[in-house]
Amino acid sequence: MENQFPEKIMVNSLSEVDRIAFYKKTYSHVAAGVLVFVLFEYLLLQSETVVEFMLSMTQGYKWLLMLGGFMLATNYAEGMAMRTTDKNKQYLAYGIYIFFEALIFVPMLYIVTELMGPAGSDLLYQASIVTLALFTGLSATVLMTKTDFSFLKTGLTIGFFIAIGLIIAGSLFGFDLGLWFSVGMCLLAGGSILYQTSNLVKTYGVEDYIPAALGLFASLMLLFWYILRIFMSRD
Repeated sequence: MENQFPEKIMVNSLSEVDRIAFYKKTYSHVAAGVLVFVLFEYLLLQSETVVEFMLSMTQGYKWLLMLGGFMLATNYAEGMAMRTTDKNKQYLAYGIYIFFEALIFVPMLYIVTELMGPAGSDLLYQASIVTLALFTGLSATVLMTKTDFSFLKTGLTIGFFIAIGLIIAGSLFGFDLGLWFSVGMCLLAGGSILYQTSNLVKTYGVEDYIPAALGLFASLMLLFWYILRIFMSRD
């Protein structure tokens, strides 16, 4: 019987020219994801119902419930993108992921854009530029030097579990995790970008540029979240 699911052609088996084509597709989809995120965010912030609901979910155990729902939804989207070769389903998974990222950002971006006035707009612009510059620099470092950062996996896994524990403790006991936690999370996000980028050739097949973009987009958004928190803490 003919194999219905032929073995993937992995990126590391491609010629340099074909690898570059894969990278271009991947990063163009990351850029498109950012644009869709901006569109979703704009639409969500226009809804008073959405804004009020999200603001009501930022305290104590409610925030933990929101984060839990976010993690379930985004993990489902990531798994869906990796399990299928159907491009329509991969795009649907990517769209689901972007939507929930936009939703979780609503409280913070509402504070920045609506409550902080012109200073908030400047802050948002600065945080966006810093995030994109760091993401571009880290990605370029990996792609140009071809350094293997797969050794970061264990450290990143431990770091994220510690971070989740601190977030849960902070939400339950009502203490602010502070500036240094945000700095530490930026370092974790940066490490995740290095790992994800260096892992492109090992994990993905030549047609997997959409799930590859989703993974990078997730790390980019994590970095943006905590850079924005650092900028907000200055005011």
